[in-house]
Amino acid sequence: MAGMDAAALRGWLVGRLPDGWFVEPAEVVTDRDEIFVRGVLPEPEVPADADASVREAACMARVRRFREETREHRMAVAAELEACDGRKVAWGVRCGPVEQAFTQLGVPVMTRLRQPERLVLDTLIDAGVARSRSEALAWCVRLVGRHQADWIAQLRDALAHVEQVRAAGPS
Repeated sequence: MAGMDAAALRGWLVGRLPDGWFVEPAEVVTDRDEIFVRGVLPEPEVPADADASVREAACMARVRRFREETREHRMAVAAELEACDGRKVAWGVRCGPVEQAFTQLGVPVMTRLRQPERLVLDTLIDAGVARSRSEALAWCVRLVGRHQADWIAQLRDALAHVEQVRAAGPS
């Protein structure tokens, strides 16, 4: 089970990650299974008259270089964190317009769906949007997350407040 709270994880990573990897403190997103660490890389200098495709190509190359050059160190940090926290660690970076996750868990989730919900998933498969019900369901979850982001953020804030109230309550 998860060992460290979000503040402790951020502090641990600030102390453990090499200076200079990212241009700002790494973002840490957690759930019950995984710790996702995402950093912002410095953008490469491109000519002032370069178009967006040149900038994107330069940023993509910077992301690939970072991934290759830091692989062993990231694996060592992840192994150390996994040993003390119990959750898997995933990595990602953002550089200008390019955002890439290097490793993320695909956690199976069991659900029971009635026929109307299964028909929605099957329609997505038949239309070529997804290859399986699992992929179709993941597509639906991403769509809700994208279009209801403000509402989801409000729910998360409310849950954080509930956790604060619980922590302040009687032991």
